[in-house]
Amino acid sequence: MPQQAIDRYHDMLDDQIAADASADLYARLRPLGLYFGDRPLCTVIRPHFYLMDQWNYFKAETEILLTAFARLHAACLADTDLRMQLDLEAYEEHLFGVDIGNAVPWTTSRLDSFFVTEERKLFFVEYNAETPAGMGYEDVLSELFMTLEPMKQFMKYYAVQSMPMQNKLLAVLMRGYRDWGGIGMPNIAIVDWGHVPTLNEHHIIRHHFKQHGMNVILADPRHLEYRNGHLYKDDFRIDVIYKRVLCSELVHQMGQENAIVRAVRDKKVYMTNSFSAKLLAKKASLALLSDERNAHLFDSTQLAAIQAHIPWTRRVSERKTMYRGQEVDLVPFIAANRDRFVLKPNDEYGGKGVVIGWEASAEDWNETLQQALNASYVAQERVDVIYRDFPAYIEGKLDISPRFVDANPYVFDGHTVHGCLTRLSSVALLNVTAGGGSVVPTLLLQPRA
Repeated sequence: MPQQAIDRYHDMLDDQIAADASADLYARLRPLGLYFGDRPLCTVIRPHFYLMDQWNYFKAETEILLTAFARLHAACLADTDLRMQLDLEAYEEHLFGVDIGNAVPWTTSRLDSFFVTEERKLFFVEYNAETPAGMGYEDVLSELFMTLEPMKQFMKYYAVQSMPMQNKLLAVLMRGYRDWGGIGMPNIAIVDWGHVPTLNEHHIIRHHFKQHGMNVILADPRHLEYRNGHLYKDDFRIDVIYKRVLCSELVHQMGQENAIVRAVRDKKVYMTNSFSAKLLAKKASLALLSDERNAHLFDSTQLAAIQAHIPWTRRVSERKTMYRGQEVDLVPFIAANRDRFVLKPNDEYGGKGVVIGWEASAEDWNETLQQALNASYVAQERVDVIYRDFPAYIEGKLDISPRFVDANPYVFDGHTVHGCLTRLSSVALLNVTAGGGSVVPTLLLQPRA
């Protein structure tokens, strides 16, 4: 059981060991780039653990569900009425078809979930199909934790395996480039705004790519030019865009005729993740999966996975729908049952605009629900969140206290799971971007004989 491993780890700690481990950790966070903006990325001194059989279950169930997402993506490309359920903006409807023809619209993605390992209860609450962050952070954190003294002692009792992801990231980028038609050694640009708090991770990934012989730069979209049939940052010709900037921000700030869109449209640069990846990045993609009117899109295995792992989710609108076998009038039902639901803007990130019904007043809930009717929101049923004890060194002593934990597996080529982002928080909204929480390395365990 993972609790036995956790207890073993905590039993090795005392005030002095915690002080030394914490000092060692904090001394190396800054030089390694393990900061989110100005905040240290990790504030505890234990990784998150999965036993191997737990991880294998997690991986297998996720990969079944990914086949349903892939089928949904293909159906949305072909069906205008189905796309309407996603509440696309006009520019999205215009751009999603620019890169049709590539086998995989996303090279990397990430599903965000809660996983109760003991009971094997697994619920996915969002699909980050556009710009999944955290792979570089996780890789470097894992390497750092392996050198901390508590982990060295712990590894006498457990075989510990990390899941490095940056090599896989580079491999899928290169495979996508070849499938797109690229030849030779490409020049890569990691493209995002120059002020984002994840800039440290972009530097980590650039360093890794450069170590593997790649020509790679960081580039702000505002500094790119499309000229003479190529995309440039100054004199650096770009063949591959590892896109970390959000499509919505790119288009809203720079218009639909910006240099990136023009180069992608003319097939002069390979970009990942593509514009059509945005279809499933909408919160409403989970509504499409779980809505009874779309059940015909999926086979029996996919429907079983959706039933087991996707919480009841609906785009907020005036309609009738099914809830646990009974027809309900959607808006009055959500209004009367705020303790069961979360309201989420369809196209935001970092927890922005999310209202948790059981933490909101009736007045705030109803106000948000009215706003949702005039904007684009989903209502999602409450799922069990996970608590785990984590140790930290606080005010001169060892502190072991519970934190919310989520489970966010990374997806490569749209179908293969490898690695996981684990976030901790003292509040129910687990999102580092939202201003709280911590990231810890995710490690696999096998007891030693």
